[in-house]
Amino acid sequence: MKKLKVAIIGSGNIGTDLMIKIMRHGKRLEMAAMVGIDPNSDGLARAARLGIATTHQGVVGLTQMDVFKDIDFVFDATSASAHVKNDALLRSIKPGIRLIDLTPAAIGPYCVPVVNGAEHVDKLNVNMVTCGGQATIPMVAAVSRVAKVHYAEIIASIASKSAGPGTRANIDEFTETTSKAIEVIGGAAKGKAIIIMNPAEPPLIMRDTVFVLSEAADQAVVQASILAMEQAVNAYVPGYRLKQRVQFDVIPEDTPLNIPGLGRFCGLKTSIFLEVEGAAHYLPAYAGNLDIMTSAGMATAERMAEGMLGGEA
Repeated sequence: MKKLKVAIIGSGNIGTDLMIKIMRHGKRLEMAAMVGIDPNSDGLARAARLGIATTHQGVVGLTQMDVFKDIDFVFDATSASAHVKNDALLRSIKPGIRLIDLTPAAIGPYCVPVVNGAEHVDKLNVNMVTCGGQATIPMVAAVSRVAKVHYAEIIASIASKSAGPGTRANIDEFTETTSKAIEVIGGAAKGKAIIIMNPAEPPLIMRDTVFVLSEAADQAVVQASILAMEQAVNAYVPGYRLKQRVQFDVIPEDTPLNIPGLGRFCGLKTSIFLEVEGAAHYLPAYAGNLDIMTSAGMATAERMAEGMLGGEA
C-alpha cells in the first residue's frame, strides 16, 4: 500500500511516542525525518538507530534535508510559540504541506477525530487541541448531541513524569485552547479547563473528570450517547475508558451557581470520570496523555492521507 512521508518536529516525549506509533502501525504514513534541537536527545538517537534521517538544527535543518522535497505531512510536537514560526517557514517554502499541530497554538481549526475529524480532511493545518481536550471534549459533545449544554468543566490529571519541557511551557495555552475547544467542538456555551501535574510516586495513570450542566434530558439517552462515544474513542485509543458509571444530578429550578455568567440554573448535571492508559510505546502505561494526543494526531493524518491517495495501492 502506498504511503506518504512524514516528518516530526520535536524529539521529546510526544514526538518520540508518535514516531514509534507510525513505524509500528502506520497504514498510509511512513517516517522520513525526526527533527530536534538537542543533538543528545533520546528521540533523535532512537530515530537514528531505526534508520530515520535526523537533524538537530530544528525546522531550518529539516528544510535543508534531501528528504524534505518528498515530505507530505509534518507533525509539530514543539511548543505553541515555536509552531507559529515553524508553520510560517514551512509554508513559505512548501505552501501545500500538511501540518498536524500537537501544540496548543491553534493556527488551524481544532480537531478531535471522533467529533469533527471528517470536516477537516482538506485543511493544511489542523490543531489537535491538547491531551486533556482529546480525552474530554468527546464526552461534552456526547451530552451536547442530546441536550443543550450551558457549561462544561474538565479537569485533566497527568503524571508529572509524563510532562516534558514542551508540555510545561504550554500550561497557559493548554487552559485557553482547551476551554475554547470545549465550546467550539464540544458544543458548550461556556467551557473551562484545568490541568494537574501529579508528582506522586509511583506515577499515576491519566485521569479526567468532566462536569456538564445541560438542559433537562432523559438520563438513559444521555448515558447511551456517552457510552457510544467511549467506544468510538476507544477504537483509536485502546486505553480510553470510563472509570465508573456516569453520575446524574437533577438541579432544581432557580438554583444559584457560583459560575460566572451562568447565574441561576435548572436542568441536569452530568459527571463523567475517565481513565486513559497509555500503550507504553515510549513512556510507561501511566502516560495516557501522550497516547491520546499522538493517537489522535495519527488518526487525523491517516484520514487525510487516505483522501489524498484515494484507492492507490
